[in-house]
Amino acid sequence: MSDALVQINNLTRVFDVSKPWLNRVIEREEKKLLTAVNDVSFSIGKGETFALVGESGSGKSTIAKMVVGLLKATEGEILFDGNAMTTAGGAQMRELRSRFQMIFQDPFASLNPRWRVKDIIAEPIRTFGLKGDNTTVEKRVDELLETVGLSSADGSKFPHEFSGGQRQRVAIARALSARPEFIVCDEPTSALDVSVQAQILNLMRDLQDEFGLTYLFISHDLSVVRHMATRIGVLYLGKLVEVQEGKELFKNPQHPYTKLLLDAVPDLEMTGRKRKQVEGEIPNPIDPPSGCAFHPRCSLVHDRCKQEAPVLKTHGKCEAACFALEK
Repeated sequence: MSDALVQINNLTRVFDVSKPWLNRVIEREEKKLLTAVNDVSFSIGKGETFALVGESGSGKSTIAKMVVGLLKATEGEILFDGNAMTTAGGAQMRELRSRFQMIFQDPFASLNPRWRVKDIIAEPIRTFGLKGDNTTVEKRVDELLETVGLSSADGSKFPHEFSGGQRQRVAIARALSARPEFIVCDEPTSALDVSVQAQILNLMRDLQDEFGLTYLFISHDLSVVRHMATRIGVLYLGKLVEVQEGKELFKNPQHPYTKLLLDAVPDLEMTGRKRKQVEGEIPNPIDPPSGCAFHPRCSLVHDRCKQEAPVLKTHGKCEAACFALEK
């Protein structure tokens, strides 16, 4: 994508989950490596919401943490506005960090319980050295609180004095305080009640339109993704198996795993559509299946799937990694 704000190229993350060296020597065990993210590539255009979906353990949150620099990539590169974040350091990385922020899954865990809300929101402003004296900073904090649907008087409260939805609004205000261009949203509504989820999602969309934000949206809830995403990437055991425009993916999914995920969504409209029961579980990432990782659960499996891993290829309007689509 030529106007991509974020470009992910061949991103891989491997964790060493082995026992301590002495235990391995005594028990005669070899090292155990867990590949959480395996050769993932995608781009996010300016003003776009790119969503990553998949079951627990598919690598969504690991990718989110690598993008914002909380985890180092084992291999691959992350480009932000053309700058390589994997090699940037010092002043360049500090300047880049002010342009992206993250909204975490649990607002109670991500907010300092000993700080008042006004100090939590003001911290990025002071950390990144944005211009203004204390009066200007306080005015900016009040504006942010009102922008996310709270009052300026709430700045004197502590996080435990708010409901879950209100705490997430505080977390959003903190993310906005550094005037970022790009926000990584790691399941920002999964810890909230369903009625509150809709309010937070609508707020995020309004803020995107108002400030021209770009989102990387992580979620396992397809109904939420359908409401938010411009494009969707489907992850399975650390690999992208399908990338497609949001509306088109729900109308015409291509990969068998994507179809399985959509079949699991409740049919609230009671259309009577045929559904296939979700079978099997995601394999152990320490000892993944040979060939295509999805083949033990796939109804279209054949011999090639068990021996060779498919790569992401263009099929019509989407990209998918499946040999069955090449016929």
